[in-house]
Amino acid sequence: MTDASAPSTAPAEPTEEEVSEQKAVRLAKREKLNESGVEAYPVSVPVTTTIPAVRAKWGWLEADAVSGETVGIAGRVVFLRNTGKLCFVTLQSGDGTRIQGMISLAAVGEESLAAFKEFVDLGDHLFLSGEVISSRRGELSVMATEWKISSKAILPLPNVYSELSEETRMRSRYLDLIVREQARDMVRTRAQAMASLRRTFTEREFLEVETPMLQTMHGGAAARPFVTHSNAFDTELYLRIAPELFLKRAVVGGIDRVFEINRNFRNEGADSTHSPEFAMLEAYEAYGDYTSIAELTQSLIQNAALAVAGSHVVTWADGTEYDLGGEWDRISMYGSLSEASGILITPQTPVAELQAIADREGVSVHLPNHGKLVEELWEHFVKGSLVRPTFVLDFPVETSPLTRAHRSIAGVVEKWDLYIRGFELATGYSELVDPVIQRERFVEQAKQAAAGDDEAMRLDEDFLRALEFGMPPSGGMGMGIDRLLMALTGLGIRETILFPLVK
Repeated sequence: MTDASAPSTAPAEPTEEEVSEQKAVRLAKREKLNESGVEAYPVSVPVTTTIPAVRAKWGWLEADAVSGETVGIAGRVVFLRNTGKLCFVTLQSGDGTRIQGMISLAAVGEESLAAFKEFVDLGDHLFLSGEVISSRRGELSVMATEWKISSKAILPLPNVYSELSEETRMRSRYLDLIVREQARDMVRTRAQAMASLRRTFTEREFLEVETPMLQTMHGGAAARPFVTHSNAFDTELYLRIAPELFLKRAVVGGIDRVFEINRNFRNEGADSTHSPEFAMLEAYEAYGDYTSIAELTQSLIQNAALAVAGSHVVTWADGTEYDLGGEWDRISMYGSLSEASGILITPQTPVAELQAIADREGVSVHLPNHGKLVEELWEHFVKGSLVRPTFVLDFPVETSPLTRAHRSIAGVVEKWDLYIRGFELATGYSELVDPVIQRERFVEQAKQAAAGDDEAMRLDEDFLRALEFGMPPSGGMGMGIDRLLMALTGLGIRETILFPLVK
């Protein structure tokens, strides 16, 4: 008696013609099964346990031993070897756990064995009932006394022992999940991180809410929106670019600690750190500020690392270890830019001088003003040097229209961006709650929009009216969930999204 094992040499992927031929053969098998009264897609099969549970309970069995327990299990066929009187099949559960099944002439009879050889293919979902044993080579197995196809696969699986192309992984994530352990791990990792975020918020007495994704006016971030049309209301609507303005309305209404985890949409480019559709966390805390919200954000991320990796030190996909522990660095935007460039740059540095530096360094800025030039120059001189988790503090007022002016430094606002692995992971603010100043900022944004800035915010009268009823001093933060997973795993954004948008 021998056991099933992976082939020593992985076969080449089938051509389109071969796939078409295999599909025709499998469709014929489906038809024949149905004609014989055997359902190719039964409504249920008598499963009594799972493959992981069998392994957990009986993994200790010594070679050539029997458990005395009969189980009914089901899984996807990922290996198949049909020999004379004994067939081997490897079943894989949804989490990737595998177990060997053995179908013998003595146990199932000649007719059943012949049907197994005729109808079962790689990729099929198969039910087996039989005793749990350990084979002569020590392979935990189920010696089947009954088998049944629980779902017939019409298309052949890709080779489960070789790498899928990135194109296949992105376009056919279901195949990626079947074949690649890392893809399955990402689903679990993301779920663990999300659960951890909600636990941390619950411990701090935050309430989770949901705000509109279809909005009559976009706002809450500098971004280009997706535009759609409502037939029912005969009006133009926008897919939200951020939930900020509605969450602040909730704080005005008395929900002092509020957060939301949901989808945002931005009609912009896609690359290794950007996706047009992405998951976003935003939170607001009455009587907090950008200092307290930074502490909250650090706790959220560190707790997520503990939930995923069991440590603040996470291991990325390439084997690199990254330490998210301890207190994170804090630097100022203007101070770090001055140090890195060797030129004193302050909130009062004229636009012409900043433009001259940008021209000399080859930094291009669309519709330049003081704030945009400072931020672009900072990215040019400083961003690439950040290794540890770092809060970059105190941004130009021109680029942060929803943020409170700094309490002691003229020309900047109390805002930070958090950089991890060299990319921006989160941003936090002392929120602007003065409706008069907020109106002035919106008017300035409207001027920029009129000048051709597609990312400028629109004047939102309803939001301003809410602020006029009084919003308490507050701290707020936003963090991309997909980017959080990038920081925890070292993977690109399309790997962290289960079904990424692909052109």
